[in-house]
Amino acid sequence: MTAADPLARLADVIESRKPANGGNPEASYVARLLHKGPDAFLKKIGEEATEVVMAAKDVDHGGDRAKLVGEVADLWFHSMIALAHYGLRPADVIAELQRREGMSGIEEKALRKVRAREAGGE
Repeated sequence: MTAADPLARLADVIESRKPANGGNPEASYVARLLHKGPDAFLKKIGEEATEVVMAAKDVDHGGDRAKLVGEVADLWFHSMIALAHYGLRPADVIAELQRREGMSGIEEKALRKVRAREAGGE
């Protein structure tokens, strides 16, 4: 089993909860977030990102590392809802990470800036 397998399975569940696929907002948290639209799940992503930061800061001061893992899991989960809404899957993110593999972060950021300038017609 690869690390992507649980993500792919979770993506399948999220996909099944989309309103277009019969997801019931009264019975499913995912369906409810998708039914409410981007503002609902984007707000949750912001909240979860903040909770990741707070949990990491707590670990710096002897806090529970498992809490950090749990908060990152929540962030990934809500990010996967956003991906599903926009017709994307975890495999798309994994492909992007693979594309960046072996490239320094500084180099990758510089290339993004060049591409953005080129796309803007500058």
